[in-house]
Amino acid sequence: TNKGPMPHVQVCNRSKLLRVRSKPICPVKGYALKEDRPFAPTMARLREAGLRPTRQRLALGCLLFDGGDRHVTAEALHEEAQKAGVSVSLATVYNTLHQFTTASLLREVVVDSARTYFDTNVSDHHHFFVEKSGHLMDIDGEKIAITGLPEAPEGTSFARVDVIVRLQGEPRG
Repeated sequence: TNKGPMPHVQVCNRSKLLRVRSKPICPVKGYALKEDRPFAPTMARLREAGLRPTRQRLALGCLLFDGGDRHVTAEALHEEAQKAGVSVSLATVYNTLHQFTTASLLREVVVDSARTYFDTNVSDHHHFFVEKSGHLMDIDGEKIAITGLPEAPEGTSFARVDVIVRLQGEPRG
């Protein structure tokens, strides 16, 4: 049954609540939003990646991609979603992050066996990892030269090489 027009949802930034409004408001600064297309930039991004734009994918996508590149754990995104009024389980957050990764919208960064981050910057780059705080920072892919790799085993090829430089102390500034 048709329940009427879809409500318009707003996520202005990660610190504001998700709100249902009678008028559409663009969730990402700088983008025009058609009357009938809330979450237009995220919806387009999901469709281009071959993903169906469900309510949960749209809400989590707006939280992830609004505001530039970032590194996030599933637990941190789940907490952020709860604060924003998005009702999703931690399992749904994990599933969505893995779907986004498979669709090349995110890059998975495994820091150790107990800690995985998801990176919205999918370009060729590496990371600094601050061990004390758990903070992850990008290193331009051009800044590190990878040489002397062994040949890949027969029938395989390199997908990519990830470098994580572990730091002690805390960066200033």
